[in-house]
Amino acid sequence: MSLRVAVQMDPLESINIAGDSSFALMLAAQARGHSLWEYDVKTLSWEDGKVCAWARPVTVQRVEGNHFDAGERTKLDLAEDIDVILMRQDPPFHLGYISAALLLDRLKGKTLVSNDPREVINAPEKMYVLDYAHFMPPTLITRVLDDVRDFQKKHGAVVVKPLHGNGGKAIFKIDADGTNISALFEVFNQTWPEPHMVQPFLPGVSKGDKRIVLVDGVVAGAINRKPGEGEFRSNLAQGGSAEATELTAREQEICDAMGPDLKRRGLTFVGIDVIGGEWLTEINVTSPTGIVAIDKFNNTDTAAMIWDALEARHATMTS
Repeated sequence: MSLRVAVQMDPLESINIAGDSSFALMLAAQARGHSLWEYDVKTLSWEDGKVCAWARPVTVQRVEGNHFDAGERTKLDLAEDIDVILMRQDPPFHLGYISAALLLDRLKGKTLVSNDPREVINAPEKMYVLDYAHFMPPTLITRVLDDVRDFQKKHGAVVVKPLHGNGGKAIFKIDADGTNISALFEVFNQTWPEPHMVQPFLPGVSKGDKRIVLVDGVVAGAINRKPGEGEFRSNLAQGGSAEATELTAREQEICDAMGPDLKRRGLTFVGIDVIGGEWLTEINVTSPTGIVAIDKFNNTDTAAMIWDALEARHATMTS
């Protein structure tokens, strides 16, 4: 069955088609005969019970510099004109992101939205992971400098990150002597109203930070991301490199523990991060990435697995 698919995403003109997961999902949808629309989250609106967006029909092709063709934008009723919406705009996870998700949640039972917008609100990456704290390294979430000092006395060098950051941005390592910790925490408290996450610096990150993708709660594949020269952050967006990998027994245990909950929540496409083969650090549900690199190393088709799951969910919803 051909589906009408709308992708809520950052500008299609600016994406890197070589590694962009949203683009891979669009290519896979088109190959199955689904029609594609693209729109900016800023065009979402609600009036008289209708959720609408200004969208344009697109076709995509893996041609650098000429990767899509688009028609004119028109105002679509997302309940009547669209069957599936992919919520793929990048974080940060802020009130704008939450507001858009709440508007899309109004489509429940009419249009399939993935990941489920209500559950995305309930599962920000560095908060949802607390449900699996027994798999995490020691963790502190706070705005209180004295709490951080006490934590550092116990654990030595620490990493400080924004609670709702993304892509490895604004992650700082503080050495065991605590130099500049007060100045850094002052900047964090002035910049973000929420508390911040503090964890011990894990030397195992030099060997890589594994991104594991789960589709409907089942492992689809993984890559090991290694930091670039002079870096401790392994995010590909921060200059990290990817290599093939397999799951450790501990990593499989982590995936098995959370898989049923991911499926129940309608979190179809999820990427988790594990350091050193044992420490769970994030559960990425807002706009996960990594499937292009995973498929390159593993000769798999994760986008097809995701569409299999979405088509099955849509069939169940409309039956």
